[in-house]
Amino acid sequence: MTGELAVRCAGLRHSFGDTVAVDGIDLRIESGIVFGLLGPNGAGKTTTIRMIATLLTAPAGAIEVFGVDVNRRKLAVRRLIGYVPQQLSADSALTGRENVALFARLFDVPRAHRRSAVEAALHSVGLDDVAERTAGTYSGGMIRRLELAQALVSAPRLLVLDEPTIGLDPIARAAVWQRIDEVRAATGMTVLVTTHYMEEAARQCDRVALMHHGRIRNEGTPRELCAAVGPEATLEDAFRAVTGDALGDETGEGLRDVRAVRRVARRVG
Repeated sequence: MTGELAVRCAGLRHSFGDTVAVDGIDLRIESGIVFGLLGPNGAGKTTTIRMIATLLTAPAGAIEVFGVDVNRRKLAVRRLIGYVPQQLSADSALTGRENVALFARLFDVPRAHRRSAVEAALHSVGLDDVAERTAGTYSGGMIRRLELAQALVSAPRLLVLDEPTIGLDPIARAAVWQRIDEVRAATGMTVLVTTHYMEEAARQCDRVALMHHGRIRNEGTPRELCAAVGPEATLEDAFRAVTGDALGDETGEGLRDVRAVRRVARRVG
Protein backbone atom coordinates (compact mmCIF):
# COMPACT_ATOMS: atom_id res chain seq x y z
CA MET A 1 0.00 0.00 0.00
CA THR A 2 1.40 3.39 -1.00
CA GLY A 3 -0.98 5.88 0.59
CA GLU A 4 -1.85 7.18 -2.91
CA LEU A 5 -5.58 7.34 -3.57
CA ALA A 6 -6.85 5.14 -6.38
CA VAL A 7 -10.43 6.43 -5.99
CA ARG A 8 -11.89 9.47 -4.30
CA CYS A 9 -15.63 10.16 -4.24
CA ALA A 10 -17.13 13.20 -2.51
CA GLY A 11 -20.84 13.92 -2.12
CA LEU A 12 -21.72 11.44 -4.85
CA ARG A 13 -25.41 11.26 -5.77
CA HIS A 14 -27.52 9.58 -8.43
CA SER A 15 -31.25 8.99 -8.89
CA PHE A 16 -33.41 7.03 -11.31
CA GLY A 17 -36.54 9.11 -11.54
CA ASP A 18 -37.85 9.41 -7.98
CA THR A 19 -35.67 6.55 -6.73
CA VAL A 20 -32.49 7.71 -5.01
CA ALA A 21 -29.82 5.10 -5.74
CA VAL A 22 -26.76 6.88 -4.32
CA ASP A 23 -27.35 9.44 -1.60
CA GLY A 24 -24.29 11.61 -1.04
CA ILE A 25 -21.50 9.11 -0.40
CA ASP A 26 -17.84 9.88 0.35
CA LEU A 27 -15.30 7.20 -0.48
CA ARG A 28 -11.50 6.99 -0.39
CA ILE A 29 -9.72 3.89 -1.72
CA GLU A 30 -5.96 3.58 -1.30
CA SER A 31 -3.85 2.33 -4.17
CA GLY A 32 -2.86 -1.34 -4.14
CA ILE A 33 -5.66 -2.72 -1.97
CA VAL A 34 -8.76 -4.84 -2.54
CA PHE A 35 -11.76 -2.75 -1.52
CA GLY A 36 -15.16 -4.39 -1.13
CA LEU A 37 -18.45 -2.55 -1.56
CA LEU A 38 -21.13 -4.66 0.12
CA GLY A 39 -24.86 -4.24 0.50
CA PRO A 40 -28.23 -5.77 -0.37
CA ASN A 41 -29.75 -5.43 -3.83
CA GLY A 42 -30.79 -1.82 -4.34
CA ALA A 43 -28.17 -0.47 -1.92
CA GLY A 44 -26.50 1.57 -4.70
CA LYS A 45 -23.35 -0.51 -5.21
CA THR A 46 -23.63 -1.05 -8.96
CA THR A 47 -24.67 2.55 -9.59
CA THR A 48 -21.64 3.73 -7.62
CA ILE A 49 -19.13 1.61 -9.51
CA ARG A 50 -20.71 2.47 -12.86
CA MET A 51 -20.15 6.14 -12.09
CA ILE A 52 -16.56 5.42 -11.09
CA ALA A 53 -16.08 3.43 -14.32
CA THR A 54 -17.50 6.35 -16.40
CA LEU A 55 -20.53 4.31 -17.52
CA LEU A 56 -22.93 6.65 -15.72
CA THR A 57 -22.56 10.39 -15.32
CA ALA A 58 -22.60 11.64 -11.74
CA PRO A 59 -25.17 14.46 -11.62
CA ALA A 60 -23.83 15.61 -8.24
CA GLY A 61 -20.54 15.14 -6.44
CA ALA A 62 -16.95 14.53 -7.53
CA ILE A 63 -15.04 11.39 -8.55
CA GLU A 64 -11.32 11.05 -9.17
CA VAL A 65 -9.43 7.94 -10.28
CA PHE A 66 -5.72 8.33 -9.52
CA GLY A 67 -6.29 12.07 -9.40
CA VAL A 68 -8.06 12.24 -12.77
CA ASP A 69 -11.51 13.85 -12.75
CA VAL A 70 -14.03 11.29 -14.04
CA ASN A 71 -16.61 13.83 -15.20
CA ARG A 72 -14.12 16.00 -17.09
CA ARG A 73 -11.70 13.39 -18.49
CA LYS A 74 -13.66 10.19 -19.12
CA LEU A 75 -11.32 8.85 -21.81
CA ALA A 76 -8.27 9.35 -19.63
CA VAL A 77 -9.99 7.50 -16.78
CA ARG A 78 -11.00 4.62 -19.06
CA ARG A 79 -7.34 4.07 -19.88
CA LEU A 80 -6.70 3.50 -16.16
CA ILE A 81 -9.43 0.94 -15.45
CA GLY A 82 -10.61 -2.54 -16.34
CA TYR A 83 -14.24 -3.47 -15.73
CA VAL A 84 -15.98 -6.84 -15.32
CA PRO A 85 -19.78 -6.33 -15.16
CA GLN A 86 -22.40 -8.58 -13.58
CA GLN A 87 -23.82 -9.49 -16.98
CA LEU A 88 -21.66 -11.80 -19.08
CA SER A 89 -19.88 -9.74 -21.74
CA ALA A 90 -17.96 -12.37 -23.73
CA ASP A 91 -19.22 -13.12 -27.25
CA SER A 92 -19.97 -16.85 -27.44
CA ALA A 93 -19.39 -16.91 -31.22
CA LEU A 94 -15.82 -15.62 -30.95
CA THR A 95 -12.80 -17.54 -29.75
CA GLY A 96 -11.20 -16.68 -26.44
CA ARG A 97 -8.35 -14.92 -28.23
CA GLU A 98 -10.75 -12.96 -30.47
CA ASN A 99 -12.74 -11.80 -27.44
CA VAL A 100 -9.64 -10.47 -25.71
CA ALA A 101 -8.31 -8.94 -28.95
CA LEU A 102 -11.61 -7.08 -29.38
CA PHE A 103 -11.23 -5.52 -25.95
CA ALA A 104 -7.62 -4.63 -26.71
CA ARG A 105 -8.88 -2.55 -29.63
CA LEU A 106 -11.74 -1.07 -27.60
CA PHE A 107 -9.35 -0.01 -24.84
CA ASP A 108 -6.94 1.48 -27.38
CA VAL A 109 -4.00 -0.80 -26.62
CA PRO A 110 -1.26 0.37 -29.03
CA ARG A 111 -1.23 -1.73 -32.19
CA ALA A 112 2.47 -2.56 -31.81
CA HIS A 113 1.84 -4.11 -28.39
CA ARG A 114 -1.63 -5.52 -28.98
CA ARG A 115 -0.68 -9.11 -29.83
CA SER A 116 1.65 -9.45 -26.83
CA ALA A 117 -0.94 -7.82 -24.55
CA VAL A 118 -3.60 -10.33 -25.64
CA GLU A 119 -1.24 -13.26 -25.07
CA ALA A 120 -0.21 -11.94 -21.66
CA ALA A 121 -3.84 -11.47 -20.60
CA LEU A 122 -4.81 -14.98 -21.69
CA HIS A 123 -1.78 -16.42 -19.92
CA SER A 124 -2.54 -14.50 -16.73
CA VAL A 125 -5.91 -16.26 -16.40
CA GLY A 126 -4.72 -19.68 -17.55
CA LEU A 127 -6.59 -19.83 -20.86
CA ASP A 128 -3.62 -20.27 -23.22
CA ASP A 129 -4.55 -23.84 -24.12
CA VAL A 130 -8.17 -23.06 -25.02
CA ALA A 131 -7.69 -19.66 -26.65
CA GLU A 132 -8.71 -20.97 -30.09
CA ARG A 133 -11.99 -22.47 -28.85
CA THR A 134 -15.16 -20.41 -29.13
CA ALA A 135 -16.33 -18.92 -25.84
CA GLY A 136 -19.63 -20.79 -26.24
CA THR A 137 -17.78 -24.01 -25.39
CA TYR A 138 -16.32 -22.63 -22.15
CA SER A 139 -17.55 -23.52 -18.66
CA GLY A 140 -18.93 -20.81 -16.39
CA GLY A 141 -15.63 -20.47 -14.54
CA MET A 142 -13.71 -20.21 -17.81
CA ILE A 143 -16.07 -17.52 -19.08
CA ARG A 144 -15.47 -15.45 -15.95
CA ARG A 145 -11.71 -15.88 -16.38
CA LEU A 146 -12.06 -14.84 -20.03
CA GLU A 147 -13.87 -11.68 -18.96
CA LEU A 148 -11.11 -11.04 -16.48
CA ALA A 149 -8.61 -11.34 -19.34
CA GLN A 150 -10.67 -8.81 -21.32
CA ALA A 151 -10.45 -6.39 -18.40
CA LEU A 152 -6.73 -7.01 -17.86
CA VAL A 153 -5.61 -6.67 -21.49
CA SER A 154 -5.09 -2.91 -21.12
CA ALA A 155 -2.96 -3.40 -17.95
CA PRO A 156 -5.37 -1.34 -15.78
CA ARG A 157 -4.26 0.34 -12.58
CA LEU A 158 -7.79 -0.14 -11.19
CA LEU A 159 -9.82 -3.31 -11.74
CA VAL A 160 -13.56 -2.91 -11.09
CA LEU A 161 -15.45 -6.17 -10.50
CA ASP A 162 -19.23 -6.26 -10.14
CA GLU A 163 -20.22 -9.65 -8.65
CA PRO A 164 -17.34 -11.39 -10.48
CA THR A 165 -18.04 -14.88 -9.08
CA ILE A 166 -21.84 -14.89 -9.12
CA GLY A 167 -23.22 -18.35 -9.88
CA LEU A 168 -19.82 -20.09 -9.80
CA ASP A 169 -19.04 -23.15 -7.72
CA PRO A 170 -16.44 -22.78 -4.92
CA ILE A 171 -13.60 -24.22 -7.04
CA ALA A 172 -14.28 -21.84 -9.94
CA ARG A 173 -14.61 -18.90 -7.53
CA ALA A 174 -11.26 -19.75 -5.97
CA ALA A 175 -9.65 -19.99 -9.43
CA VAL A 176 -10.89 -16.51 -10.40
CA TRP A 177 -9.49 -14.99 -7.21
CA GLN A 178 -6.22 -16.85 -7.59
CA ARG A 179 -5.71 -15.18 -10.96
CA ILE A 180 -6.61 -11.76 -9.54
CA ASP A 181 -4.15 -12.24 -6.67
CA GLU A 182 -1.38 -13.25 -9.08
CA VAL A 183 -1.90 -10.15 -11.24
CA ARG A 184 -2.00 -7.91 -8.15
CA ALA A 185 1.23 -9.41 -6.83
CA ALA A 186 2.94 -8.72 -10.16
CA THR A 187 1.55 -5.23 -10.86
CA GLY A 188 0.29 -3.63 -7.63
CA MET A 189 -3.16 -3.23 -9.22
CA THR A 190 -6.02 -1.88 -7.09
CA VAL A 191 -9.30 -3.85 -7.03
CA LEU A 192 -12.80 -2.52 -6.31
CA VAL A 193 -15.29 -5.37 -5.97
CA THR A 194 -18.94 -5.91 -5.12
CA THR A 195 -20.01 -9.33 -3.89
CA HIS A 196 -22.77 -11.01 -1.92
CA TYR A 197 -20.41 -13.74 -0.72
CA MET A 198 -19.50 -12.58 2.78
CA GLU A 199 -16.80 -15.20 3.31
CA GLU A 200 -15.23 -14.15 0.00
CA ALA A 201 -15.19 -10.50 1.08
CA ALA A 202 -13.75 -11.38 4.50
CA ARG A 203 -10.96 -13.40 2.90
CA GLN A 204 -10.08 -11.19 -0.08
CA CYS A 205 -10.77 -7.59 0.93
CA ASP A 206 -8.35 -5.32 2.77
CA ARG A 207 -11.15 -2.87 3.50
CA VAL A 208 -14.93 -3.02 3.19
CA ALA A 209 -17.69 -0.43 3.00
CA LEU A 210 -21.24 -1.46 3.91
CA MET A 211 -23.94 0.31 1.85
CA HIS A 212 -27.64 0.51 2.55
CA HIS A 213 -30.30 2.73 0.94
CA GLY A 214 -27.69 4.62 -1.08
CA ARG A 215 -25.43 5.50 1.84
CA ILE A 216 -22.26 4.05 3.32
CA ARG A 217 -23.22 2.96 6.83
CA ASN A 218 -19.88 1.60 8.03
CA GLU A 219 -16.34 1.10 6.75
CA GLY A 220 -13.18 -0.63 7.95
CA THR A 221 -11.16 -3.79 7.67
CA PRO A 222 -13.21 -7.00 7.86
CA ARG A 223 -11.70 -7.62 11.30
CA GLU A 224 -12.67 -4.16 12.54
CA LEU A 225 -16.24 -4.48 11.29
CA CYS A 226 -16.62 -7.90 12.91
CA ALA A 227 -15.11 -6.75 16.23
CA ALA A 228 -17.58 -3.86 16.39
CA VAL A 229 -20.45 -6.38 16.49
CA GLY A 230 -18.99 -8.92 18.92
CA PRO A 231 -16.04 -11.19 19.69
CA GLU A 232 -17.37 -14.12 17.65
CA ALA A 233 -19.04 -12.06 14.92
CA THR A 234 -18.57 -12.76 11.22
CA LEU A 235 -18.70 -10.28 8.37
CA GLU A 236 -22.23 -11.51 7.69
CA ASP A 237 -23.14 -10.48 11.25
CA ALA A 238 -21.65 -7.04 10.61
CA PHE A 239 -23.58 -6.86 7.34
CA ARG A 240 -26.86 -7.74 9.05
CA ALA A 241 -26.20 -5.25 11.85
CA VAL A 242 -26.21 -2.51 9.24
CA THR A 243 -28.83 -3.77 6.79
CA GLY A 244 -31.04 -6.05 8.88
CA ASP A 245 -32.62 -8.73 6.71
CA ALA A 246 -33.17 -6.36 3.79
CA LEU A 247 -32.92 -8.02 0.39
CA GLY A 248 -33.47 -4.85 -1.59
CA ASP A 249 -36.82 -3.57 -2.77
CA GLU A 250 -38.23 -4.52 -6.14
CA THR A 251 -37.87 -1.05 -7.63
CA GLY A 252 -35.16 0.95 -9.37
CA GLU A 253 -31.67 -0.53 -9.14
CA GLY A 254 -32.83 -3.38 -6.91
CA LEU A 255 -35.03 -4.98 -9.54
CA ARG A 256 -32.42 -4.55 -12.26
CA ASP A 257 -29.77 -6.14 -10.05
CA VAL A 258 -31.98 -9.11 -9.18
CA ARG A 259 -32.81 -9.72 -12.83
CA ALA A 260 -29.14 -9.40 -13.83
CA VAL A 261 -28.01 -11.84 -11.17
CA ARG A 262 -30.66 -14.37 -12.24
CA ARG A 263 -29.60 -14.07 -15.89
CA VAL A 264 -25.94 -14.56 -15.06
CA ALA A 265 -26.64 -17.50 -12.75
CA ARG A 266 -28.65 -19.22 -15.49
CA ARG A 267 -25.95 -18.67 -18.09
CA VAL A 268 -23.00 -19.86 -16.00
CA GLY A 269 -24.97 -22.81 -14.62
